[in-house]
Amino acid sequence: MFHGSMVALVTPMRADGAVDDKALRDLVEWHISEGTHALVAVGTTGESATLEMKEHVTVIRSVVEQVKGRIPVIAGTGANATHEAISLTKAAMEAKADAALLVSPYYNKPTQEGLFQHYTAIAEACHFPMILYNVPGRTAGDILPETVARLAPRACVVGIKEASGKVERVAEILHQCGDQVEVYTGDDAAALAAMSLGARGVISVTANVAPRLMAEMCNLALAGEFVAARAVNAQLLGLHRDLFVESNPIPVKWALQEMGRVGPALRLPLTPLSEMYHERLRSSLHAAHCL
Repeated sequence: MFHGSMVALVTPMRADGAVDDKALRDLVEWHISEGTHALVAVGTTGESATLEMKEHVTVIRSVVEQVKGRIPVIAGTGANATHEAISLTKAAMEAKADAALLVSPYYNKPTQEGLFQHYTAIAEACHFPMILYNVPGRTAGDILPETVARLAPRACVVGIKEASGKVERVAEILHQCGDQVEVYTGDDAAALAAMSLGARGVISVTANVAPRLMAEMCNLALAGEFVAARAVNAQLLGLHRDLFVESNPIPVKWALQEMGRVGPALRLPLTPLSEMYHERLRSSLHAAHCL
């Protein structure tokens, strides 16, 4: 249903911390012109944890309005309270997004049965295309392949963003689910390997700063042209590494500021990138022809 380079879009903010709608819409236009295949609005890279509900929905609406149907828009609607995830998903439906990306509940550490019931409740309440999001390093919970397989028969569960750091999970999920769900990696450094195992693309942080190269790499990999895809990916290796020297999205927002595309603002408790990493990340931006 979705494929290729799907950017986990940052949420630009002004110096006073307010969402910068103009910069957001400019980013949308840039991504479309650079070949990005889909936009993820207000995912965790978009600082969803610190946006108020009204702001969250406004950003989704702005992205959908600016895209005008040219590429898919996937709205981040996950929460650690099931009722809140349902409310956000319904708001994304009303905004006419194409799908919802639902991070697994964080902090409260549900069991596998709890995860199954959480996603089932959302599916039954919303009847809207859903992409599960597994990122144990941030949520302290792991959506196991067996749980994905239990959820897969529901028509609205169309995919999973798998960011456990275990590239073999792609093969495990596809083995258990067949063609009932698509798998997308959430690990930029493993994107090429994941697509060689059957993933349909990457929900990417790197694509925020190098959209054209990420789209080209994904196009080649999905076409089975892995030698050419490796050559493109080689230019991105520094970014895959250095965009995570501090907690995401700290480095990527610094990089976009360096490129003149967003302002420097983050919301507390996130703070600006430590100066010790500036030259390192700047060098990786040059290697990927971003500067």
